[in-house]
Amino acid sequence: MNLSHIEHIGIAVKSIDEAKKYYEDVLGLKCYAVEEVKDQKVKTAFFQIGQTKIELLEATSAESPVAKFIEKRGEGIHHIAFATDDTNNALAEAEEKGIKTIDKTSRKGAEGLNIGFLHPKSTFGVLTEFCSK
Repeated sequence: MNLSHIEHIGIAVKSIDEAKKYYEDVLGLKCYAVEEVKDQKVKTAFFQIGQTKIELLEATSAESPVAKFIEKRGEGIHHIAFATDDTNNALAEAEEKGIKTIDKTSRKGAEGLNIGFLHPKSTFGVLTEFCSK
């Protein structure tokens, strides 16, 4: 799998504009990018702290997985993402070890990364993402 670090922590929010105020005004972090990922029906905002990023996720559609997450669980930590050199290999290796995957192969995510998810039912309730360049 060759994981190198926590790439980012995804946080589901109802409003990026509202949530940004906390991260910028209270914590003193600077939002360096806002991007819409249309196929995932989500808008993202990124903050860098050390080697790790915080990714705010705002649904752009009621059918978005993020909208469904907020409806069911409320705002909060949505997923943890690990950096790897090969997302497809990491997904295949996890599946070989009996982990249920959401993605069989990687797809494009925010910041141009290749991403793939593991199902939280196989990861002790934590939606897990692999990311590679």
